[in-house]
Amino acid sequence: MNSHAQAVVIGGGLVGCSILYHLTKLGWTEVVLLERSELTSGSTWHAAANIHGLHDNTNISRLQHYTMGLYKELEAETGQGCGIFQPGSLYLAQTEAREHQLRLQAAKARYYGMAFHEVTRDEAERLHPLVDFNDIRCIMFEPQGGNVDPSGVTMAYAAGARARGAQIHRNCPVTATRAQPDGSWIVETPLGEIRTQWVVNAAGLWAREVAALAGIALPLVPTEHQYFVTEAIPEIAALDRRLPSVADRDGEYYLRQEGKGLLVGAYEKDMRFWAEDGTPQGFGHELFADDLERIEPNMLRAIDRVPAVGAAGIKRVINGPMIWSPDSSALFGPVPELRNYFCCNGIIPGFSQSGGLGLLSAEWIVEGEPRLDMFGWDLARFGAWAGKDFTKARVQDQYANRFKIHFPNEERAAGRPVRVRPIYQTQKAMGAVFGLNYGWEHPLWFATEGEPREETVGFERQNWWGPVGREARMLRERAGIIDISNFARYRVSGPGARDWLEALLANRIPTQPGRSCLAPLIGRRGGIAGDFTVTCLETGDYLMVGSGMAERYHKRFFDAVPLPEGTRWTSATEAMAGFNFAGPLARDLLQRLTDADLSNDAFPFMRSARIEVAGVPCIALRVSFTGDLGWELHCSEADQKRLYAALLEAGQPLGVGPVGSRALTSLRIEKGYGSWGRDYSPEYWPQETGLLGLVKGDKDFLNKAGWLAIADRPPRETLRTLVIQATTADATGNEPIFDLDGKPAGKVSSGAYGYHVRQSLALAYLRTDIAPGAELEVMIMGRPHRALVLAGAAFDPEGKRLRA
Repeated sequence: MNSHAQAVVIGGGLVGCSILYHLTKLGWTEVVLLERSELTSGSTWHAAANIHGLHDNTNISRLQHYTMGLYKELEAETGQGCGIFQPGSLYLAQTEAREHQLRLQAAKARYYGMAFHEVTRDEAERLHPLVDFNDIRCIMFEPQGGNVDPSGVTMAYAAGARARGAQIHRNCPVTATRAQPDGSWIVETPLGEIRTQWVVNAAGLWAREVAALAGIALPLVPTEHQYFVTEAIPEIAALDRRLPSVADRDGEYYLRQEGKGLLVGAYEKDMRFWAEDGTPQGFGHELFADDLERIEPNMLRAIDRVPAVGAAGIKRVINGPMIWSPDSSALFGPVPELRNYFCCNGIIPGFSQSGGLGLLSAEWIVEGEPRLDMFGWDLARFGAWAGKDFTKARVQDQYANRFKIHFPNEERAAGRPVRVRPIYQTQKAMGAVFGLNYGWEHPLWFATEGEPREETVGFERQNWWGPVGREARMLRERAGIIDISNFARYRVSGPGARDWLEALLANRIPTQPGRSCLAPLIGRRGGIAGDFTVTCLETGDYLMVGSGMAERYHKRFFDAVPLPEGTRWTSATEAMAGFNFAGPLARDLLQRLTDADLSNDAFPFMRSARIEVAGVPCIALRVSFTGDLGWELHCSEADQKRLYAALLEAGQPLGVGPVGSRALTSLRIEKGYGSWGRDYSPEYWPQETGLLGLVKGDKDFLNKAGWLAIADRPPRETLRTLVIQATTADATGNEPIFDLDGKPAGKVSSGAYGYHVRQSLALAYLRTDIAPGAELEVMIMGRPHRALVLAGAAFDPEGKRLRA
């Protein structure tokens, strides 16, 4: 065993071997994989190993399609058989909502050049004569769908990695991982120690135990999962071809050919956790006792759809463990609190994702950033608040509803609330319907008396559409109070505070107290990794406000810039709360609660001051994400209830009240304001987002080399506002856009109905040759909706209301 390595991968399952293989493909040949038992031990060996490309997240679809195309290349490269069967997959829609989902996926496939298209019932019956297609509204076909051999694929990854110089040590458990002052690690095993630049935790069922060696806790818990294989079916034995798999997700089962029989698997409502307190060290190739009664309802639905299942005997049952994250997506990326410690855990459809996960993991480790925006899978989306109770509740909900559609804007209640502010109960009593943002409960909208306090979900406009419109119009016509306590806040203090911020962010940092600026954070590839409002409170004392859901994500960037002596940054998110008070009456109402001069001359746009509002000390910023006249008021969390009560009392006589985040989304899109994680991400360059003017190339800042590499390149796409002819549904994000000739034109980054302008709107990245005034087609629910490209914002394009 080598004593040094560029990376040590812990875990010899499918994903660990894929990461090892892709590290070598990117040129790292001094890499080692350590497996406690044999390769494929754990969840890999007993997996159903289905492969498919369908996913609601566009980047995950791209990742999965890469994986599906990789296996034949891997087989040819290594000579190791992967047991590839790709007879295709049939996707069935029994409901209107599922049809909307499939048609949207087909539109995305057309946009990205992927194979996924609608077929007629006659064609579907020819492809799979054993399926009863009665009551099916829509049938899609994915020619590349199918399955692979779990062991074969894993061994092929291993063979490819070994051929490029990687070492693999079986029966070699990791007993300790010790962080070193220079950022490297010492990995202890019974065969000796390895000093490595990177540790990669791909330990699958044992990910929690491996993470604990480094002092970290991962929100993961295993469950049992069952599928069964039938005896040979005469109709299949008589065929000279393989049948496509069947994705009948409204029936809550999956089905494919296995040998001359059928394999049927289910995610049952009566699920079972396993090894909640830790995976046994001696566990390997064992299975659990069969318990088919639990999946009987799913089995009966499969038999109704494919009667041959019921006529055949059961040949074998597989009941084995899987390990889940709270949202069933991977825990992926470097651990923000550690240097050079990478995780790739909690993967459920591993054989659809292994190649893409391996590639993006290798890019992140070797090149500093993956090519795709993977925030939806970044382990930094969860913090310490995602404890055992939350994880169990969410996993139970995810498992039991595995095939349930995740609708746009849907908020699931399992495991909540976790983090609440002092005014939570007050808002609840006022009719607030809450969403979850990095653990925090925050109001989405407010129901009035007689209105339901639970929202419906779907692709079309839901029961919250009217109340949200009421709030948005109130703010535009009078004023509104928006709880922005879920925004992330940071205090930067000390003699080097400004120097540190200058070294971190791309804009120039204000030096005078009372001045604020907007400042982007640049990623390794030159894209937008964050956007912040930075305010100089006093010399050496700054307040920085950014995306709440990205707080842990941004820690990686903050820690990459050394702090000057005597200077520190701290998170003030828990200690502080805040409100955005905005609308044409905002100044008049706020002036009733403070002695501070709020006139335009004394308190112009993008200025700040420490003021008292109703006796509460506040940091007041003259900014507003709504695009209207307004202030952000940041106070101590202990003062939140008092400040909220005062704002509500002052606003009541004029019909001014609370506004939720759904209305804020509508208002910001009317104004053309982008939001990080939706319209801004590391995939988008400053010259594409409209933020180029905030990047000062004559100063140094984090990742400036990445910016310089793309600074002179013309934008690939441009962020613009669209007005869409839509009456029952609005764009929400990721909808493909085509020109009138049917060519890909762009994609929606976020969308909503603009209640003030009375138009369905979207922010979208479009081809640079598409000018204002052009007409396009936006594929809302997979159907074309005519749209017009605007030259500027739909609301107040000149910004007069902001500066009033």
